Amino acid sequence: MGPFLPAICVMLLALNAAVSPASVGPEDYPAADEAERTANNDIIFDDYRGKGCVDDSGFVYKLGERFFPGHSNCPCVCAEDGPVCDQPECPKIHPKCTKVEHNGCCPECKEVKNFCEYKGKTYKILEEFKPSPCEWCRCEPNNEVHCVVADCAVPECVNPVYEPEQCCPICKNGPNCFAGTTIIPAGIEVKVDDCTICRCHSGDWWKPAQCLRRECLNGQPSS
Repeated sequence: MGPFLPAICVMLLALNAAVSPASVGPEDYPAADEAERTANNDIIFDDYRGKGCVDDSGFVYKLGERFFPGHSNCPCVCAEDGPVCDQPECPKIHPKCTKVEHNGCCPECKEVKNFCEYKGKTYKILEEFKPSPCEWCRCEPNNEVHCVVADCAVPECVNPVYEPEQCCPICKNGPNCFAGTTIIPAGIEVKVDDCTICRCHSGDWWKPAQCLRRECLNGQPSS
């Protein structure tokens, strides 16, 4: 076995030399090293501060370019410190808007309810209604309720009454006035007792009646 021992030793030494770390250099893995350098460059390239701006979809804009960061944003200009965006004075949204869209720089009202609300009830546009005997109302196209309250004339009596479903008081017994504590009809002379005749003022029902007392003897008018 003596002649084979030197041959085996030579083979082991050659194998160790083939797998030794000292024998592997950068030039042996050019593809892997290039991929690592490219990955590092990508990380640096993604930082656009002072170089450009990026919108929501990842598109890059140069300094000075005008762009929209997103579908619901106002237009911006790319600056070194970041996007400088317009700040317009947007129109006010109708308080009764039921559908608002944010697809542009300013929100837009896309739907306004087509009815009015008044004291817990709903009415159609241009519908007229009477919430009370003295009110006349209408649902306007702007979804607001406009009402007019009846202006009642002053009743020509001292004992007006209110009828159901009527706004203004009425004088069921016609014009009248007070003669003392007695109510007398207007337009005629009324004998309130054996010695007194009264008459309402013409047109001035609220004034006490004009009365004329005759001389009486024991409650009877003198002859």
